[in-house]
Amino acid sequence: MKIVVLLKQTFDTEEKVVIENGVIKEDGAQFVINPYDEYAVEEAIRIKENGDAEVVVVSYGPARVEDALRKALAMGADRAVLIEADHPVTDEAGVAEVLAKAVEKEAPDLILAGNFSVDNGAGQVAPRVAEILGLNHVGAVTKVTLEGDDVVVERDAEGDLERIRTKLPLLLTAQQGLNDPRYPSLPGIMKAKKKPLDRLTLSDLGLGDISPRTTVTNRYNPPKKEAGEILQGDIATQVETLVKKLREEAKVI
Repeated sequence: MKIVVLLKQTFDTEEKVVIENGVIKEDGAQFVINPYDEYAVEEAIRIKENGDAEVVVVSYGPARVEDALRKALAMGADRAVLIEADHPVTDEAGVAEVLAKAVEKEAPDLILAGNFSVDNGAGQVAPRVAEILGLNHVGAVTKVTLEGDDVVVERDAEGDLERIRTKLPLLLTAQQGLNDPRYPSLPGIMKAKKKPLDRLTLSDLGLGDISPRTTVTNRYNPPKKEAGEILQGDIATQVETLVKKLREEAKVI
């Protein structure tokens, strides 16, 4: 079995995001594996440990993404592929097109990815890859059981549990609760330095420049929250004051 994991490198969730003129500054920022993608990496490694499988992690982005791929290799993945672009100017549709070409070359039995990324939060890339490749897709997965070519998954369905039986090949996206990702061991880190990491370009995949279908017009920090107001007086007075403020200040009624 071959398992491909789609991986994205994102800002550290503890990192303070600095925006200047609508552009996010990366100077000095710390980057990590997108936490939901880390669940996908861990699940792929667990499947490998329970049977005969090869785990390949694939990412699209600048050279710094190698750090995230090396961590996945240190966790236990076998091989990595980086489609390298210094300044990839595209959107979720374009990223999906690039990744789908790379995945198609690998011809995997199972594709795993995070449910969404913690930076953009769109949750579009993995389902788009499945659509491009004509594969079944199950999202927000919290449990995976392989039974030959059959796959039984449990998924978070807005507070309820949904159980689905389907077949390989298949794309799954990992939700929080699927597993607890391991920390790379020192031997794993040393081995990761020698594991193969292939670098590809868009031309290697038969692609030219990927034009985005959507455009970000601006980025800005949310406005600072103002202090709340505690209404005074009896209930009738508070209700009258509240209604007046909703009508005259908030203008929502």
